Amino acid sequence: MIVDSTRRGKRFPDSMSRTIPIWTCILNRAIMDFKNQLNDESSSEWDCSLHLPLWVPETEKASIEKRLDEWTQQLKASGADIASIAAGLRKPLRPLWISQKSVIWLNEVPDHDSWDFTPIILVSASASSSGVNQHRTTSEFSWNYIPGAGDDEESWARGLTPILFWNHVYDIINSGPHVCNPKVADIVEKNRVNRAYKGENAPQISVKSSNSPCLSHQEPLSTTTADISNIQINTDSSHHDLRISWLGSTNMALGTSQIAADSADIDCILNCDRESISVSIPSAEAYLHLPTLSSKFDRFSLFNNLHSAVNFAQLNLSQGKRLLVCCDNGEDISVCVCLAILMSLFDEKGTYDDGKSFSVTRVTKWDMRRRLVYVCKFATNARPSRGNLRQVFNFLIGGNGVQQSPIDE
Repeated sequence: MIVDSTRRGKRFPDSMSRTIPIWTCILNRAIMDFKNQLNDESSSEWDCSLHLPLWVPETEKASIEKRLDEWTQQLKASGADIASIAAGLRKPLRPLWISQKSVIWLNEVPDHDSWDFTPIILVSASASSSGVNQHRTTSEFSWNYIPGAGDDEESWARGLTPILFWNHVYDIINSGPHVCNPKVADIVEKNRVNRAYKGENAPQISVKSSNSPCLSHQEPLSTTTADISNIQINTDSSHHDLRISWLGSTNMALGTSQIAADSADIDCILNCDRESISVSIPSAEAYLHLPTLSSKFDRFSLFNNLHSAVNFAQLNLSQGKRLLVCCDNGEDISVCVCLAILMSLFDEKGTYDDGKSFSVTRVTKWDMRRRLVYVCKFATNARPSRGNLRQVFNFLIGGNGVQQSPIDE
């Protein structure tokens, strides 16, 4: 189930009406090709047709279908682990669309086990364009659409992480609009105190006053909600994944700065968090702190640090040392730094060659995509931002920070 929203007047965003249906079709085709290679008889019944909603014009559907074979081949050439997907998927993928105007009679919905496909249920949270719903979108009990806010959770989640949400999901939902925000603040603060008792990193920040015009989309769901402008909340999300992800046989690992201080299997640490950490490693030369800001706050912070990062990695990896690259959450900046190191110092097979292959080839966005797929095989929580990936690309092509066209997601 995937939830998204879009601007007023549209029932479904393009991500649901086009992007996701295209991806489900491409995945189905790649899986069928894999099954054919294994002479799997079930491949003959594997649905590989393109399923789009009825409001997408036939001419647009036809133009998409012309490129499906090309996109399928690109997916297979990217190094994606199609075998694992095929092993875990018993039926082909197919999208279903649900909006606020959908009418569903529950007693007429068959059991999902009887369906001949695996449903991807696309739920649109967008308000419809009727007069009643337009009034609702401006009421104190609803929301305002903020483009891109879905993947910018630090601006609205008030320190609540997915793990904390699911651990307290019923308390939060049952609290209602009047006490929802205070309930979230209480959950987050108790978690922060608990982590502080354990000696873990647990910083505090203040939620801005509710009269701040630039944060109107963060306001309480009800105007009667108590003023929480002085509540302290924790925005550290590094506890999403406390594992170290080793990148194959590269002697490189990804992780959070929180666990870097306690890692015993590491020879050297490249810390890209804004805060320095206390580490127990043999020498000071084995630790480098490069405070790096996300592209949302500084468009060139990562770009400006990558040269030092690659030189530090080269110095240590050439001696056979084990390198840990860390940042505050182990999901974005550290992933991009590892990507730059892999492209600069390793060949296509992931073997360290001190940059020999990099010096004789021209880096393309396709090369970066392939290496990023390689990283994501081991760091399953990786989610590098477009802005940071763009800085890596500019660095690899020898750019001067001039923004290039973004890498397609």
